[in-house]
Parts: sequence; C-alpha cells; structure tokens
Amino acid sequence: MRERDQAPTATVGFEEPAGADELLLRVARGDEAAFGQLYDQVSGSVFGLVRRVLRDQAQSEEVFQEVMLEVWRTASRFDPERGKAMTWILTMTHRRAVDRVRSAQAAADRDERVAALDAATPFDEVVEQVTERLEQRKVRRCLRFLTDLQRESVLMAYYQGYSYPEVASLLGVPLGTVKTRMRDGLIRLRDCLGVAV
Repeated sequence: MRERDQAPTATVGFEEPAGADELLLRVARGDEAAFGQLYDQVSGSVFGLVRRVLRDQAQSEEVFQEVMLEVWRTASRFDPERGKAMTWILTMTHRRAVDRVRSAQAAADRDERVAALDAATPFDEVVEQVTERLEQRKVRRCLRFLTDLQRESVLMAYYQGYSYPEVASLLGVPLGTVKTRMRDGLIRLRDCLGVAV
C-alpha cells in the first residue's frame, strides 16, 4: 500500500480519482470489478489518512480493511448530489480512525482505573476499631500477670516514652535491674498475648 501526501478531508489541492463517483454507484449495485477499480484508486489516500491518525502500522492496516469493507457494504448510501465519492470515503475513514483512537484511550483509562482499584487496600473502620479494642483488652489483662516493677517499667518505657535510664532513675533502681525486669516482663507479655483469645 502506498501513502499519498494530500490533505485527507480537504478538497483544496486534491485530485478526485477519475470516475470514482460512477465506480461507487456501480459498487452500490454489487459490481465487484468496480469495487476492485475503486479500491485501487482510493486505497493510498485512505491508508495514508488512517496512518496519520493512528500512527501504528498494525492498527492502521486493520482500520484500513474495516473502512474498505464498510465502503463495500454501505456504498448504496452514497449520494452523488450531496458530494464527491472521495470526500464520502475519506469522511468515513476519518471517523473510523478517530473512533479507534478513542476506543484505545477508553480502554487504557479503564485499565488504569481497574489497576488503581486493585492497588487500594480495602479498609473497614469498624473492624479496625473492634480489633484495636480487643487487643487493648488483651494487653491490659496480660499486664496484670506482671510484677509491679515489671508492669511499671513496661508502661513507662512503651506507653510513656521513657528510655531505660530514665525509667531506672524515676523508679530509683539500678539500670541493670530495670533491663532485666523489662526483658522478663516482655517475655511474659508475649507468652500471654500468644495464647490470649
């Protein structure tokens, strides 16, 4: 197929193929030989327009074939009193090519929306709040199983944000004692929370 460089839908500087109107009228009556002649006359311009709109070789070839099939099927709708055959064909070509661009864009937009929905993790606020409350109850219950020094050390370090040396200073006990009590307390908490229901 060859491309021609004339403007696709404008008639300025465009040569109407000789007898295209007559050929299209014959095609409307089912004349296959006339369709072959018309195809030869208009295929370069039709393919060139499609290629300029789509810019993709494979899609251009596909749309070109669709247009030529539509010309064969709808030739009876051509009215030579309303315009030239080439204008009618190129208008059809442009419409079909633009439809393909819009369809491709809509598909890309749809894929993007689906991907965005799939990426979003569902969040159930009520379930989240209930789960958090249950976990808080478990922790409070398990804290009861710790010694006073273990409980105070854990609460000060993990809920009030004090460092180990600050906890030791506030409780008035050696730092090593605080570290040992916290380690033992955290082990007890882990064990308790692991079996808590």
